[in-house]
Formats: sequence, structure tokens, C-alpha cells
Amino acid sequence: MREIKFRAWDDVKDRMLYLGEEDDIVFEFGGSGIVATDITEDEPNFKTLHHLIYLQYTGLKDKNGREIYEGDILKRTVTIIVYGLGKPPEDIVEYMRVEYREDYAGFFIGERPLFDYVDNTHDVDTGCRCTKPEVISNIYEDPELLEASHANE
Repeated sequence: MREIKFRAWDDVKDRMLYLGEEDDIVFEFGGSGIVATDITEDEPNFKTLHHLIYLQYTGLKDKNGREIYEGDILKRTVTIIVYGLGKPPEDIVEYMRVEYREDYAGFFIGERPLFDYVDNTHDVDTGCRCTKPEVISNIYEDPELLEASHANE
């Protein structure tokens, strides 16, 4: 059976919250989805945390066994070999964003399903060798990783 797990980005305190691991916040499923409550807060208006951004576990793990969540940034190295030109192989580091696509009801990196990348040592588009991806951060804590990646295109 698929494990359903979530984490939440707190954009007020700039920290990631893991459901079931927080001592000061209780997560419950309500009629409109997940509801987070700060049990240390005395002010009723601030008890419910409406500002959280919820991110779902994909059910997949990276090369180190770390769980991959929606919003994660994965890193891999693709080795480009151009035959016939006498050039040495070139390693290109890629940073990839994991996102949930409503139109396909699944987790994707760009236009490709996430599972095309996990446990794969050949790039699906070029056939070049590559490392298996690893989670290095997420889009909320290190968005500049993706910006730097696109600047090289």
C-alpha cells in the first residue's frame, strides 16, 4: 500500500514542518483538507496556521534512500559524450524541481514523470550516462539553485 505523507512549508517562520514530528503543531484532516494548529499559541486567531504550504510525499526515494517530496530539488550529473569530435566527456550538473501536475495526476520533473529519473543511470532524452538523483534541498529554502541551473541554458 502506498504511504501517504505530507510536510508543510511555514512561510512565516521560514521552516519546513514534518507531520508527526512536530511537538508544537498538530495536523488533522478536516473537511477541506489538512488543518494545522499551533498548540502553544494562546491567541485563538493565530492557532490555526492558514499560511502553510502542504507538500506531498511522492512515494519514491533518492539514491541515498531519502524520501522525495513535492517541491524538492534533485541534483544529478549527466556525462555528455560527443563522438567523432575528439572532445573529452563533459559532466553537466542538473538541478530539477519535483512538482505535482494536476493535468496528469502525478509527480513530474518538467514534462517527464518523476519515476523516469529515479533509479535511472541513463538520461531518458539523450541516452547519456548520468548519476541517480539525490535530494539536495527544496524550492522554498534554496530557490536560487534552480535559477542558477536555468542561467546555464
